[in-house]
Amino acid sequence: MRNSSLATRLFLSATAWVVVILLLTGIVLSSVYRSATERAFDRRLNLYLRTLVAEVANPPDTPDHDTPSLGEPLFELPLSGWYWEIAPTEGAKTEMRASRSLWDKKLPKLEDQGVELTASGIRQGYVDGPEDQRLRMVERPVDLGADGKFRISVAGDATEIFEETRTFDYYLGGTFAALSIVLVLTTIFQVRFGLAPLKRMSDAIADIRSGRAERLEGTFPVEISPLAGEMNALLDANRAIVERARTHVGNLAHAIKTPLSVIVNEANSRGVDPFASKVLEQADVMRDQVTHHLERARIAARVTIVGTVTDVAPALEALCRTMQKIHRDRGITIDLEADAAAKFRGEKQDIEEMVGNLVDNACKWADSHVTIGVQVERTGGADPASKLRIIVDDDGRGLSDTERAQVARRGQRLDETKPGSGLGLSIVVDLAALYGGSLTLSKAPIGGLRAELVLPGV
Repeated sequence: MRNSSLATRLFLSATAWVVVILLLTGIVLSSVYRSATERAFDRRLNLYLRTLVAEVANPPDTPDHDTPSLGEPLFELPLSGWYWEIAPTEGAKTEMRASRSLWDKKLPKLEDQGVELTASGIRQGYVDGPEDQRLRMVERPVDLGADGKFRISVAGDATEIFEETRTFDYYLGGTFAALSIVLVLTTIFQVRFGLAPLKRMSDAIADIRSGRAERLEGTFPVEISPLAGEMNALLDANRAIVERARTHVGNLAHAIKTPLSVIVNEANSRGVDPFASKVLEQADVMRDQVTHHLERARIAARVTIVGTVTDVAPALEALCRTMQKIHRDRGITIDLEADAAAKFRGEKQDIEEMVGNLVDNACKWADSHVTIGVQVERTGGADPASKLRIIVDDDGRGLSDTERAQVARRGQRLDETKPGSGLGLSIVVDLAALYGGSLTLSKAPIGGLRAELVLPGV
């Protein structure tokens, strides 16, 4: 899930960057192309403008000089969108002249719209012309001295600019859309196949944690191969530490067992001596305490092993058969209902010891019936782990709240007539805690005591 989230984040981030970059690039290219189209259009208008300025400055001595020819038929077509105008502004002896296309209309003044003169002495910009046409116009003031001053304007239909830009934007958008699709598909390919080794490593680690594998197997890319090697080295080091801990626990048990045996033998040789009896009593206490703490050390070493998993149903079925044989003289019935898919994240002897203590206590206190239920609870969310809930009920007299709190303490027994050392439930509590689990005592629906053991599952 985490790898999937990482891949999704990388894909979304890469896609967002691709979209942003292409969008900005498209805006820039569209702006550049529009500016280039306007400059080309302005050069055309300026060519006509210079021709008109030359006509005004040096009019030909011919009868039709009032209508200069610019070599563009659109200037002759009424309201074609292409117009020119020569307007006297001061001291001119001639009247205003205009292209036939302007008909009886007049062009607006860029000067009135606040357009400033450029360094070359002209004004240029967009205006609304006759018939609400959008025009691109250049305007130039001309001073002919004694002949007066004129304002010469040339305008062309800006539709050409807009259509050129729109066509360019259309093809640019289509090209960038295709490019975006290619880039997105490339990103998907890179993210999916580029992160595939990490996903494979994650699955392999999950298999190790769940007990389906012991090491990271297979080949990995050179970039993450050192990580896989370090992970395997860590697993090997963990196993080596556990093995050393087991060895030390065994050595300690052997070292303590011999002196205790000597003390017990010496005390037994003294017969009914009160001192010998006291030594034997304390030796039994010492043996129980040593057994308890050595067991805790052994379990603590075992639970650090990665990947140990036990099928619960077969282990408890064998345990039930054993308990029925032990308590067959009392006619105790033991019913087991276990989820076949239930798995314990730990070693078999540990769950046998915990559940065995609970079932043994239930059989001691039951009137005739003991039930064992095993449930698997999925935690959901990002963590796929589950909880294993084992419930042991008996139909005995049950326990009060005070008694339930008392029996969980080490060495506490409510009935000295029952066999045992009083360490059973405290051992269960300690071992469950080492596995991150818990033991809860309550009233059973069938009348006696309910012991509910929660342990890590798979």
